[in-house]
Amino acid sequence: MNQVRTALIGAGWMGSALLQRLSERTDVEVAAVVDRKGGSAGQTLAALKLSHVPVHDELAKVTSDPSIHAVVIATPNAFHGAQAIAAMTAGKHVFCEKPCATRFHEFVRQIELEKANPKLITFVDYLMNFDPMEQRLQQMAADGAFGRITQIQVNYRHGVNITGNKAWKLSKEIQGDAIGMGIVHSLSVMLMIMKPQSHPVGVFATALPAQVRPFESEPIWNILVRFADGTTGVCLGNIDSGNGYDAYHNISGTKGAFVFESQLDREQKVRFWSEKVTDGKWIFPLDMERCKREGVHPWPADTTTPDSGDVFNHNTAACVGHFIDCIQRNEKSPLSFVNSALMAEIGFAAQMSAATGVEIMLPLDHAKATAFFGDR
Repeated sequence: MNQVRTALIGAGWMGSALLQRLSERTDVEVAAVVDRKGGSAGQTLAALKLSHVPVHDELAKVTSDPSIHAVVIATPNAFHGAQAIAAMTAGKHVFCEKPCATRFHEFVRQIELEKANPKLITFVDYLMNFDPMEQRLQQMAADGAFGRITQIQVNYRHGVNITGNKAWKLSKEIQGDAIGMGIVHSLSVMLMIMKPQSHPVGVFATALPAQVRPFESEPIWNILVRFADGTTGVCLGNIDSGNGYDAYHNISGTKGAFVFESQLDREQKVRFWSEKVTDGKWIFPLDMERCKREGVHPWPADTTTPDSGDVFNHNTAACVGHFIDCIQRNEKSPLSFVNSALMAEIGFAAQMSAATGVEIMLPLDHAKATAFFGDR
Protein backbone atom coordinates (compact mmCIF):
# COMPACT_ATOMS: atom_id res chain seq x y z
CA MET A 1 0.00 0.00 0.00
CA ASN A 2 1.60 3.28 -1.10
CA GLN A 3 -0.77 5.91 0.31
CA VAL A 4 -2.76 5.18 3.44
CA ARG A 5 -5.97 7.17 3.10
CA THR A 6 -6.78 8.08 6.68
CA ALA A 7 -9.68 9.81 8.42
CA LEU A 8 -9.39 11.60 11.76
CA ILE A 9 -12.31 11.24 14.17
CA GLY A 10 -12.34 14.17 16.60
CA ALA A 11 -10.33 17.33 15.93
CA GLY A 12 -9.90 18.64 19.45
CA TRP A 13 -6.68 19.08 21.43
CA MET A 14 -5.29 15.57 20.91
CA GLY A 15 -6.86 15.24 17.47
CA SER A 16 -5.14 18.37 16.20
CA ALA A 17 -1.77 17.01 17.32
CA LEU A 18 -2.38 13.70 15.57
CA LEU A 19 -3.66 15.44 12.45
CA GLN A 20 -0.44 17.40 12.25
CA ARG A 21 1.57 14.18 12.52
CA LEU A 22 -0.53 12.50 9.83
CA SER A 23 0.02 15.48 7.52
CA GLU A 24 3.79 15.14 7.94
CA ARG A 25 3.83 11.59 6.56
CA THR A 26 4.52 11.31 2.84
CA ASP A 27 2.74 7.94 2.75
CA VAL A 28 -0.49 9.26 4.30
CA GLU A 29 -3.33 11.11 2.64
CA VAL A 30 -5.69 12.81 5.06
CA ALA A 31 -8.97 11.83 3.43
CA ALA A 32 -11.55 13.23 5.84
CA VAL A 33 -12.19 14.58 9.31
CA VAL A 34 -15.22 13.80 11.43
CA ASP A 35 -15.99 16.51 13.96
CA ARG A 36 -19.02 17.85 15.76
CA LYS A 37 -20.90 20.77 14.28
CA GLY A 38 -19.18 24.01 15.19
CA GLY A 39 -15.97 22.21 16.11
CA SER A 40 -12.44 23.36 15.44
CA ALA A 41 -11.70 21.05 12.49
CA GLY A 42 -11.85 23.80 9.87
CA GLN A 43 -9.36 26.01 11.68
CA THR A 44 -6.99 23.10 12.29
CA LEU A 45 -7.13 21.99 8.66
CA ALA A 46 -6.53 25.53 7.43
CA ALA A 47 -3.47 25.90 9.66
CA LEU A 48 -2.06 22.69 8.16
CA LYS A 49 -2.91 23.77 4.59
CA LEU A 50 -5.48 20.99 4.36
CA SER A 51 -8.57 23.10 3.74
CA HIS A 52 -9.52 20.84 0.84
CA VAL A 53 -10.14 17.92 3.21
CA PRO A 54 -13.87 17.32 3.76
CA VAL A 55 -15.30 17.62 7.28
CA HIS A 56 -18.21 15.34 8.19
CA ASP A 57 -20.40 15.34 11.28
CA GLU A 58 -21.21 11.63 11.01
CA LEU A 59 -18.83 8.68 11.33
CA ALA A 60 -20.95 6.75 8.80
CA LYS A 61 -19.65 9.04 6.04
CA VAL A 62 -16.21 7.54 6.68
CA THR A 63 -17.09 3.93 7.45
CA SER A 64 -19.14 3.70 4.25
CA ASP A 65 -16.33 5.06 2.07
CA PRO A 66 -14.39 2.09 0.62
CA SER A 67 -11.47 4.35 -0.39
CA ILE A 68 -10.59 5.11 3.24
CA HIS A 69 -8.17 2.59 4.69
CA ALA A 70 -7.73 3.73 8.29
CA VAL A 71 -9.25 5.88 11.03
CA VAL A 72 -7.59 7.70 13.91
CA ILE A 73 -9.94 8.09 16.90
CA ALA A 74 -9.32 11.07 19.18
CA THR A 75 -12.77 11.81 20.57
CA PRO A 76 -13.70 11.96 24.30
CA ASN A 77 -13.23 8.61 26.05
CA ALA A 78 -16.79 7.29 26.09
CA PHE A 79 -16.99 7.33 22.28
CA HIS A 80 -13.84 5.27 21.63
CA GLY A 81 -15.41 1.85 21.99
CA ALA A 82 -18.40 2.26 19.68
CA GLN A 83 -16.44 4.23 17.09
CA ALA A 84 -13.64 1.66 16.96
CA ILE A 85 -16.19 -1.15 16.64
CA ALA A 86 -17.96 0.65 13.77
CA ALA A 87 -14.66 1.26 11.97
CA MET A 88 -13.43 -2.31 12.41
CA THR A 89 -16.78 -3.71 11.31
CA ALA A 90 -16.38 -1.64 8.13
CA GLY A 91 -12.91 -3.12 7.56
CA LYS A 92 -10.87 -0.05 8.57
CA HIS A 93 -7.55 -0.13 10.39
CA VAL A 94 -7.91 1.66 13.74
CA PHE A 95 -5.64 3.95 15.75
CA CYS A 96 -7.47 4.57 19.04
CA GLU A 97 -6.60 6.98 21.80
CA LYS A 98 -6.59 5.40 25.22
CA PRO A 99 -8.72 4.06 26.74
CA CYS A 100 -9.72 1.68 23.97
CA ALA A 101 -13.17 1.55 25.59
CA THR A 102 -14.86 2.74 28.77
CA ARG A 103 -17.47 -0.04 28.69
CA PHE A 104 -16.35 -3.61 29.25
CA HIS A 105 -18.69 -5.14 26.65
CA GLU A 106 -17.27 -2.80 23.99
CA PHE A 107 -13.72 -3.80 24.95
CA VAL A 108 -14.68 -7.46 24.56
CA ARG A 109 -16.21 -6.77 21.14
CA GLN A 110 -13.03 -5.03 19.96
CA ILE A 111 -11.01 -8.11 20.87
CA GLU A 112 -13.48 -10.37 19.07
CA LEU A 113 -13.39 -8.24 15.91
CA GLU A 114 -9.60 -8.14 15.74
CA LYS A 115 -9.32 -11.88 16.21
CA ALA A 116 -11.96 -12.46 13.54
CA ASN A 117 -10.23 -10.10 11.09
CA PRO A 118 -6.49 -10.80 11.34
CA LYS A 119 -5.67 -8.46 8.45
CA LEU A 120 -6.91 -5.45 10.40
CA ILE A 121 -4.21 -3.37 12.06
CA THR A 122 -5.18 -1.82 15.39
CA PHE A 123 -3.25 0.31 17.85
CA VAL A 124 -4.06 1.80 21.26
CA ASP A 125 -2.09 4.99 21.85
CA TYR A 126 -0.16 4.22 25.03
CA LEU A 127 2.16 6.98 23.94
CA MET A 128 4.40 7.01 27.01
CA ASN A 129 6.04 3.86 25.66
CA PHE A 130 7.43 5.84 22.72
CA ASP A 131 9.50 8.10 24.92
CA PRO A 132 13.22 7.37 24.34
CA MET A 133 13.83 6.84 28.05
CA GLU A 134 11.06 4.24 28.21
CA GLN A 135 12.37 2.44 25.15
CA ARG A 136 15.88 2.42 26.56
CA LEU A 137 14.57 1.16 29.88
CA GLN A 138 12.59 -1.64 28.24
CA GLN A 139 15.69 -2.70 26.33
CA MET A 140 17.83 -2.62 29.48
CA ALA A 141 15.34 -4.87 31.26
CA ALA A 142 15.24 -7.23 28.27
CA ASP A 143 19.05 -7.34 28.23
CA GLY A 144 19.16 -8.32 31.91
CA ALA A 145 20.68 -5.06 33.18
CA PHE A 146 18.69 -5.40 36.42
CA GLY A 147 18.82 -9.17 36.76
CA ARG A 148 15.48 -10.47 37.94
CA ILE A 149 13.18 -7.55 38.71
CA THR A 150 11.55 -8.11 42.10
CA GLN A 151 9.72 -4.79 42.62
CA ILE A 152 8.61 -2.10 40.18
CA GLN A 153 6.75 1.16 40.72
CA VAL A 154 5.52 3.53 38.00
CA ASN A 155 3.32 6.49 39.01
CA TYR A 156 1.00 8.71 37.03
CA ARG A 157 0.01 11.83 38.94
CA HIS A 158 -1.16 14.71 36.79
CA GLY A 159 -3.75 17.42 37.22
CA VAL A 160 -5.47 16.89 33.86
CA ASN A 161 -6.78 19.96 32.06
CA ILE A 162 -10.52 20.50 32.55
CA THR A 163 -10.80 24.05 31.22
CA GLY A 164 -13.12 25.10 28.39
CA ASN A 165 -14.17 22.24 26.12
CA LYS A 166 -12.14 19.79 28.21
CA ALA A 167 -14.65 19.95 31.09
CA TRP A 168 -16.08 16.62 29.84
CA LYS A 169 -13.31 14.94 31.84
CA LEU A 170 -15.26 15.71 35.02
CA SER A 171 -18.18 13.58 33.85
CA LYS A 172 -18.09 9.89 34.77
CA GLU A 173 -20.35 9.08 31.83
CA ILE A 174 -17.93 10.61 29.30
CA GLN A 175 -14.58 10.19 31.07
CA GLY A 176 -15.23 6.62 32.18
CA ASP A 177 -12.68 6.40 34.96
CA ALA A 178 -9.38 7.97 35.98
CA ILE A 179 -7.36 4.88 35.08
CA GLY A 180 -8.41 5.02 31.44
CA MET A 181 -8.15 8.82 31.50
CA GLY A 182 -4.40 8.72 32.14
CA ILE A 183 -3.19 6.34 34.84
CA VAL A 184 -3.17 3.47 32.33
CA HIS A 185 -0.13 5.12 30.71
CA SER A 186 2.00 4.14 33.70
CA LEU A 187 0.49 0.65 33.82
CA SER A 188 1.32 0.16 30.14
CA VAL A 189 4.94 1.15 30.81
CA MET A 190 5.12 -1.25 33.75
CA LEU A 191 3.85 -4.17 31.69
CA MET A 192 6.20 -3.44 28.78
CA ILE A 193 9.22 -3.32 31.11
CA MET A 194 8.14 -6.60 32.71
CA LYS A 195 7.12 -8.32 29.47
CA PRO A 196 10.34 -10.32 28.91
CA GLN A 197 10.25 -11.55 32.50
CA SER A 198 6.65 -12.18 33.52
CA HIS A 199 2.98 -11.32 33.05
CA PRO A 200 0.36 -9.96 35.48
CA VAL A 201 -1.96 -12.43 37.21
CA GLY A 202 -3.72 -10.36 39.86
CA VAL A 203 -4.80 -6.81 40.75
CA PHE A 204 -5.70 -5.24 44.09
CA ALA A 205 -6.75 -1.59 44.18
CA THR A 206 -8.18 1.15 46.35
CA ALA A 207 -9.60 4.49 45.25
CA LEU A 208 -10.39 7.86 46.83
CA PRO A 209 -13.15 10.31 45.86
CA ALA A 210 -12.31 13.76 44.49
CA GLN A 211 -10.62 16.04 47.02
CA VAL A 212 -10.00 19.18 44.96
CA ARG A 213 -11.99 19.43 41.74
CA PRO A 214 -15.48 17.98 41.16
CA PHE A 215 -14.63 14.75 39.36
CA GLU A 216 -17.62 12.39 39.36
CA SER A 217 -15.38 9.32 39.26
CA GLU A 218 -12.62 8.70 41.79
CA PRO A 219 -9.46 10.49 40.58
CA ILE A 220 -7.03 8.90 43.08
CA TRP A 221 -5.97 5.27 42.69
CA ASN A 222 -3.53 2.90 44.39
CA ILE A 223 -3.01 -0.19 42.25
CA LEU A 224 -0.98 -3.27 43.14
CA VAL A 225 -0.19 -5.66 40.30
CA ARG A 226 0.96 -9.20 41.08
CA PHE A 227 3.04 -10.92 38.42
CA ALA A 228 3.21 -14.66 37.79
CA ASP A 229 6.81 -14.92 39.01
CA GLY A 230 6.07 -13.18 42.32
CA THR A 231 7.23 -9.71 41.32
CA THR A 232 5.08 -6.89 42.69
CA GLY A 233 4.17 -3.77 40.73
CA VAL A 234 2.79 -0.59 42.29
CA CYS A 235 1.11 2.35 40.59
CA LEU A 236 0.09 5.50 42.48
CA GLY A 237 -2.27 7.42 40.22
CA ASN A 238 -4.04 10.75 40.56
CA ILE A 239 -5.50 12.80 37.71
CA ASP A 240 -6.30 15.67 40.10
CA SER A 241 -2.81 16.17 41.49
CA GLY A 242 -1.80 19.76 42.22
CA ASN A 243 1.86 18.90 42.75
CA GLY A 244 2.98 18.88 39.14
CA TYR A 245 3.39 16.00 36.73
CA ASP A 246 4.80 12.89 38.40
CA ALA A 247 5.84 9.84 36.38
CA TYR A 248 8.12 8.43 39.07
CA HIS A 249 9.78 5.08 38.25
CA ASN A 250 11.54 2.77 40.70
CA ILE A 251 12.84 -0.62 39.59
CA SER A 252 14.60 -2.99 41.97
CA GLY A 253 16.27 -6.14 40.71
CA THR A 254 18.75 -8.76 41.82
CA LYS A 255 21.57 -7.18 39.81
CA GLY A 256 20.57 -3.56 39.40
CA ALA A 257 18.12 -0.75 40.08
CA PHE A 258 16.70 2.32 38.34
CA VAL A 259 15.06 5.52 39.58
CA PHE A 260 13.44 8.29 37.54
CA GLU A 261 12.08 11.40 39.26
CA SER A 262 10.41 13.69 36.77
CA GLN A 263 10.25 16.71 39.08
CA LEU A 264 13.99 16.99 39.77
CA ASP A 265 16.45 19.05 37.72
CA ARG A 266 17.41 17.27 34.51
CA GLU A 267 20.85 16.18 35.72
CA GLN A 268 19.31 14.38 38.71
CA LYS A 269 16.23 12.87 37.07
CA VAL A 270 17.72 9.49 36.17
CA ARG A 271 20.02 7.29 38.22
CA PHE A 272 20.73 3.61 38.07
CA TRP A 273 23.24 0.91 38.88
CA SER A 274 23.83 -2.45 37.28
CA GLU A 275 26.42 -5.15 37.74
CA LYS A 276 26.33 -5.62 33.97
CA VAL A 277 26.22 -2.01 32.75
CA THR A 278 27.79 0.23 35.44
CA ASP A 279 30.09 -2.16 37.30
CA GLY A 280 27.80 -2.02 40.29
CA LYS A 281 27.92 1.73 40.96
CA TRP A 282 25.17 4.33 40.76
CA ILE A 283 25.45 6.64 37.78
CA PHE A 284 23.57 9.76 36.65
CA PRO A 285 23.57 9.40 32.85
CA LEU A 286 21.95 12.81 32.17
CA ASP A 287 24.59 14.69 34.19
CA MET A 288 27.24 15.25 31.55
CA GLU A 289 29.78 16.87 33.87
CA ARG A 290 29.49 14.18 36.50
CA CYS A 291 29.76 11.43 33.88
CA LYS A 292 32.93 13.09 32.59
CA ARG A 293 34.45 13.32 36.08
CA GLU A 294 33.59 9.71 36.90
CA GLY A 295 34.57 8.29 33.52
CA VAL A 296 31.01 7.18 32.79
CA HIS A 297 29.46 7.09 29.32
CA PRO A 298 26.48 9.51 29.39
CA TRP A 299 23.21 9.19 27.55
CA PRO A 300 22.95 11.39 24.43
CA ALA A 301 22.41 15.06 25.22
CA ASP A 302 19.11 15.12 23.34
CA THR A 303 17.59 12.20 25.31
CA THR A 304 14.04 13.06 26.32
CA THR A 305 12.26 11.83 29.43
CA PRO A 306 8.51 11.68 30.25
CA ASP A 307 8.34 14.95 32.18
CA SER A 308 5.08 16.45 31.01
CA GLY A 309 1.38 15.69 30.63
CA ASP A 310 1.15 18.04 27.66
CA VAL A 311 0.58 15.94 24.54
CA PHE A 312 2.69 18.32 22.47
CA ASN A 313 5.69 17.31 24.59
CA HIS A 314 5.17 13.63 23.80
CA ASN A 315 6.45 11.73 20.79
CA THR A 316 3.18 11.70 18.86
CA ALA A 317 5.12 11.45 15.59
CA ALA A 318 6.53 8.08 16.66
CA CYS A 319 3.06 6.83 17.66
CA VAL A 320 1.48 7.78 14.34
CA GLY A 321 4.52 6.52 12.45
CA HIS A 322 4.36 3.17 14.22
CA PHE A 323 0.70 2.72 13.27
CA ILE A 324 1.24 3.63 9.63
CA ASP A 325 4.36 1.46 9.40
CA CYS A 326 2.40 -1.49 10.80
CA ILE A 327 -0.19 -1.00 8.05
CA GLN A 328 2.49 -0.72 5.36
CA ARG A 329 4.23 -3.87 6.57
CA ASN A 330 0.98 -5.71 7.38
CA GLU A 331 2.38 -6.29 10.87
CA LYS A 332 0.48 -6.46 14.15
CA SER A 333 1.43 -3.83 16.71
CA PRO A 334 2.48 -4.99 20.19
CA LEU A 335 -0.08 -2.39 21.31
CA SER A 336 -3.01 -3.68 19.23
CA PHE A 337 -6.35 -4.24 20.96
CA VAL A 338 -5.49 -7.92 21.39
CA ASN A 339 -1.82 -7.54 22.28
CA SER A 340 -2.46 -4.79 24.84
CA ALA A 341 -5.61 -6.40 26.27
CA LEU A 342 -4.03 -6.99 29.70
CA MET A 343 -3.32 -3.26 30.03
CA ALA A 344 -7.01 -2.52 29.64
CA GLU A 345 -7.98 -5.48 31.82
CA ILE A 346 -5.90 -4.15 34.71
CA GLY A 347 -8.02 -1.00 34.63
CA PHE A 348 -11.28 -2.96 34.69
CA ALA A 349 -9.89 -5.32 37.36
CA ALA A 350 -8.84 -2.36 39.53
CA GLN A 351 -12.40 -1.01 39.44
CA MET A 352 -13.75 -4.42 40.45
CA SER A 353 -11.17 -4.75 43.23
CA ALA A 354 -11.84 -1.28 44.67
CA ALA A 355 -15.58 -2.04 44.74
CA THR A 356 -15.26 -5.50 46.31
CA GLY A 357 -12.13 -5.20 48.45
CA VAL A 358 -10.55 -8.36 47.02
CA GLU A 359 -7.82 -9.18 44.51
CA ILE A 360 -9.10 -9.78 40.98
CA MET A 361 -7.40 -12.47 38.93
CA LEU A 362 -6.05 -11.94 35.41
CA PRO A 363 -6.84 -12.54 32.66
CA LEU A 364 -10.35 -11.44 33.57
CA ASP A 365 -13.17 -13.93 33.64
CA HIS A 366 -15.28 -12.20 30.99
CA ALA A 367 -18.56 -13.65 32.26
CA LYS A 368 -17.93 -12.34 35.79
CA ALA A 369 -16.70 -8.98 34.52
CA THR A 370 -19.72 -8.63 32.21
CA ALA A 371 -22.01 -9.38 35.13
CA PHE A 372 -20.20 -6.78 37.26
CA PHE A 373 -20.16 -3.97 34.68
CA GLY A 374 -23.37 -4.72 32.79
CA ASP A 375 -23.64 -2.11 30.03
CA ARG A 376 -21.54 0.42 31.96
